[in-house]
Formats: sequence, C-alpha cells, structure tokens
Amino acid sequence: MTGAGAGDDEGERLARAALTRVLEPGEERGGRWLREYGAVGLMRMLTAPGAEAGAPAGVGAERLAGYRRRAALADPRRDLELAAESGGRFVCPGSAEWPTQLDDLGDARPVGLWLRGRPNLRTWALRSVAVVGARACTPYGAHMAQTLAAGLAERGWVVVSGAAYGIDAAAHRGALASGGATAAVLACGVDVAYPRGHAGLLGRIAGQGLVLGELPPGSHPTPSRFVLRNRVIAALTRGTVVVEAAHRSGSLVTARRAQRLGRFTIGVPGPATSGLSAGVHELLRGEAVLVTDAAEVVELVGSIGELAPERRGPVLARDLLDPDAARVLEALPAGRPVLAEEVARASGNGADEVIGRLYELHSLGFVERQGDGWQLSRRTPEGGTQTGTVRRGGR
Repeated sequence: MTGAGAGDDEGERLARAALTRVLEPGEERGGRWLREYGAVGLMRMLTAPGAEAGAPAGVGAERLAGYRRRAALADPRRDLELAAESGGRFVCPGSAEWPTQLDDLGDARPVGLWLRGRPNLRTWALRSVAVVGARACTPYGAHMAQTLAAGLAERGWVVVSGAAYGIDAAAHRGALASGGATAAVLACGVDVAYPRGHAGLLGRIAGQGLVLGELPPGSHPTPSRFVLRNRVIAALTRGTVVVEAAHRSGSLVTARRAQRLGRFTIGVPGPATSGLSAGVHELLRGEAVLVTDAAEVVELVGSIGELAPERRGPVLARDLLDPDAARVLEALPAGRPVLAEEVARASGNGADEVIGRLYELHSLGFVERQGDGWQLSRRTPEGGTQTGTVRRGGR
C-alpha cells in the first residue's frame, strides 16, 4: 500500500495522523519513505519491537532511534479526538478534500493536514491567492494588504496567509471585513493560538474560513517550522503577492518557492528608500510581476477575460480634436491676437482651411475673435466630451 491514493483507507489515515508526530514538516526523507513503504508500512517499521523492526533506507542509528521514540508516543486516535473537540479534522493525500496541487511538492508534500473550519479545503484552494509580507510593516503596507485582500475577497477569491503580525494579519482582516473567504496556514497545531495576540483573529478565521497546518493538536511552532510552512502557502495557491519584505524576509522564501512551482510571483512596490520594500523590489527586478490593486492580481491568476480596467489619465477636450484642428490651435501664440494668414503660415495649412478650423475651435470655446484677429480663449474647455467636439479622424 502506498501513501498516494490511499487516503480513504482508515488504516492509512490513522498512520498518517500518527506520522505528523513523527516526521517534521517538509522532511523529504520521510516523504520518500512514505512513497516507498506507505504510511502503514512505515509506522509498522518504526514501531515493531526488537528483532522484528526493520529500518528505512538512508537513516543512521541515532536518527532512527529518535523516529522510533516519537512513533512509540504517537496516539493518532487521541489526536483525532482532540481535533474533533475543537471543531477540527484531518485530511490526507487521496481523500476527497485533499488539494492535489500540494502534490507538486513531491517528497516535501505534507503527510496530511489538520483543519479547523467548515469549508472544503480542496474547493477553496482552487481559487486562492496568498498575500504575505513583513511582520513589522508600515501603515502603507498594512493598508495595501488589507485593501488587496478585501478586493480579492469581493471578487470571489480566497485570501491565504500565515496569521502572523503585520501584513498577514492585515490580509486576513481585509478579507473578513468584506465578508469574504480567508485561510490561515499555521506553523503549529490548529488548536494553538499563535501568536497569542491573534487568538481572536484565529477564532474569526476558523468561524468564517479555514485554519490549517501540518502539525497535530497541541504542537508549538519553531523557527524552522515557520520557514517550512511557507512551502504549503506557495503550493496551495494560484499565486503569491508580497506586500513589503526586507531582503531576508521569509515572505521572499514563499514567493520564490511559488515561482519554482510554476505559480505566479507578484509584488506590490513601495518607496524606493524603504528597507521594508527592498526585498519586494528585488523580486520585481527579476521574476515577480508588479501590481497595485486586486484587479491586477486577478488579471494574472484568474481565468481568461478577468482583465483589470484600462488605466489612463483624464481625457481633455483638447485630446479629442482632429489632428488638423489641433495643429491650428497649437499655431496660435499666447497673449495676443493674430490674423488667419499668420496662423496659416505657422501651421502649414491653407488660409481657407485655417479659417474653417478657427471657427470650429471658436464654437468649442478654444479661441476668440478679436476684430480681424484670433487669439486663445481666456477660459479653455476642461476635460470631457462636449457637444460638437471635433474628434480625431473627422468632424
């Protein structure tokens, strides 16, 4: 029996739940053993007594002893009960709720995922975007993360982040405030409030969305688990948006892992002088795509036709003039009236044509008649289309 495709088997599920206490997240050696022996076979190998015990390939005696100590203490049924008491559950590869994009991680794929929240993870992950960034963010960064997340949620996208202080929290709050969907990927047990200051936020996420992680109930985070957690965020989502990150930020690890997995890597620019945006700017000089709002993110990660609106400055009445009329207008000097013949020489047009154009411009409010001469109006038309405007390409 192999690990892949056996997630609906109760023995495999129990074995994988137990292995979340044995193997560290992202441990590729353990992933290789799972592929070779299956979860049931691996647990049997690690828990068999004395002479009956086998040894997985490629592990020393001391490390193997550590695995066996952990395996002997694992109680998957108790962990499943603890998860259920807090409204949680356990899903693993092959089960109906497993998001198959995590399989792109190969042997670093999670053994399984512990979840809190009602939504179906597989369904949510199909239309999800990660929004990550600095913990010690600026007000600008928090505003951008919250605004982006709210915009994504309003467009039907699930906002995924890590529930940390700073950008992560702003992203979750933006999605929640808009009544949208958000999921938090933790580096600890889903029943552990970390950071403690986010106990209320995590409760709201679990109530309205999903809290998930690789570690069993009661597990606490370590620095390495935070780094390894990032690969799940990158693999789970269609793209990763980085809002503020210094050169050594863990958010850059997430973004680069997303890029290696073939996901979109996206950055929000900040001030050129801001050290908290330096890492984002480095991404933007390389593999990342610059965005400024949710519509531009969706244009990248969404389906065909989900385009951001065209960006342009205000349209002025002068912009809509026929090229010949515009050339006549440009030939008029400022501050004094001139005869039509002088305008004709300056514009390179015939005198009769210039007179016709001057009357057109007069009717639009661009020029005034002063005796035999013409001059620019003291009040020129402002932006927008007016009745009778001469458009480019014709009258």
